[in-house]
Amino acid sequence: MSSKTPPSTGPGRRLFLQATGVGMGALLAGAGLAGQAEAAGFAPRLRENPFRLGVASGEPTADGCVMWTRLAPQPLAADGHGGMPGAGYDVQWQVAEDERFWRVVRAGTAVALPELGHSVHPQVRGLRPGRQYFYQFRVNGHTSPIGRFRTAPDTRTSGAFTFATASCQAWYHGHFSAYRDLVAHDPDVVFFLGDYIYEYGISSSNMWRNAPLPGGPHEVETNTLTDYRLRYSLFKSDPDLQAAHAAAPWILTPDDHEVQNDYADEQSQYGLSPEDFLLRRAVAYRAYYENCPLPPLALAHGPDAQLHRRLRYGRLATLHVLDTRQYRGPKPTNAGEQNAPGRSILGAGQERWLYQGLRSADTRWNLLLQQVGLVKVTENRVDQWDGYPAARQRLLDVLGERGVAPSVVFTGDCHRSIAADLLADFDNPESAVVSSEFLGTSIASDGDGAPSDNYAKDWLQHPWTKFYDGRRGYVLGRAAADAVTAEYRAVPYVRADNQAAGLSLDRFRVEHGRPGMQKVS
Repeated sequence: MSSKTPPSTGPGRRLFLQATGVGMGALLAGAGLAGQAEAAGFAPRLRENPFRLGVASGEPTADGCVMWTRLAPQPLAADGHGGMPGAGYDVQWQVAEDERFWRVVRAGTAVALPELGHSVHPQVRGLRPGRQYFYQFRVNGHTSPIGRFRTAPDTRTSGAFTFATASCQAWYHGHFSAYRDLVAHDPDVVFFLGDYIYEYGISSSNMWRNAPLPGGPHEVETNTLTDYRLRYSLFKSDPDLQAAHAAAPWILTPDDHEVQNDYADEQSQYGLSPEDFLLRRAVAYRAYYENCPLPPLALAHGPDAQLHRRLRYGRLATLHVLDTRQYRGPKPTNAGEQNAPGRSILGAGQERWLYQGLRSADTRWNLLLQQVGLVKVTENRVDQWDGYPAARQRLLDVLGERGVAPSVVFTGDCHRSIAADLLADFDNPESAVVSSEFLGTSIASDGDGAPSDNYAKDWLQHPWTKFYDGRRGYVLGRAAADAVTAEYRAVPYVRADNQAAGLSLDRFRVEHGRPGMQKVS
């Protein structure tokens, strides 16, 4: 099994660090941790509203959160700088207990620098657990929209929390109207499980949303830092996405399209040389950090980024956020390669980290947040865990160990709503259930969808598959001491406009101490 631990030395990666790295001063300034010497100096006054990309929060802990905004008065300016001058700006932020900001409990300044696309990621600490807070930013007399977040529960309590999972938001395939339904249900946290953007060029052939073609640099596939910044700006212009970010903190992990379709570790699937692909991965990871409410730990160092991590929701749940792209083995060329015992989708280092975390978790539940289907479908789905059967079996073995807290897996990628139990041995349908997986559909990718489609037979041929639907939407869930519940919600269409009302498709419940999911009538 390859260790796939990103090396920190060597001339190749040192060159990438020089070309694409961000200095520690810029990182600390954007996180609001810079000293007085790093504060922004004189900069031209901003005449236009710089908060056109909205606000966001993420990584909730019991005492705080990461907040985010990016200054961009002209988000689609061709140079990728959002209409900003090449200077730093002091961005004031406030956190309050009320929406009118009469009871401000924390405040500070972060510096928006061009090196990070004029994004800021201040981290607030010292808040109360399990409480709702409001936040906003100010710069040059402009005030941002108001966002809100709820801190995680106290580490000594087992209080329940609500969540939603979302993934796969191809802007050009439809409106993000599912987010309107999500916001109405007011989850405590959103798990975004990959494909925040898509790298493909946008043309009349794939533009299904009833909106003007964006044209210009969006007509070609993303490749440079400017390209990726512009693509995030385009997708983040959707008002329902901005509203969903403002309504709750997000915990995000990327899949392939944040870089390039089907990439595996350091290999492009489309003919780029290793050097060219690593440079592309470096700028893609950089833009991902610039445009999402991520902690400083997630900022790429050249082509490498620390994206797998662990968070805690009181004594109730340990969240294991996985990275199934950066360290995975390449696509197999034959069955022998596919079934090789050493193949890994996580890499040996991340596997060890995950297994240790699963075994040592002292919470009621283990929740795994990841990108591609873990459940067995067919041997042809090599881009999912089906392409890494030995790695899947290792994980299933750990999930089934005595003493490991019960687990539930939440997954993106497949553009369908699918619920399935995970067996100790998929070659034996009578083997024990060791976990359950809820695969969420897309927000917009592949257009409207339908209750059934040509892929349904692949999934429904198996007794462990409990539900299938091909429409667009998300998963609405609740984690409590006695059970984790998941409701599949959808919208009837996304191509026509953004007024589609949400509907409930089905609900399932995984009870603590009772393996397997049960349908909730």
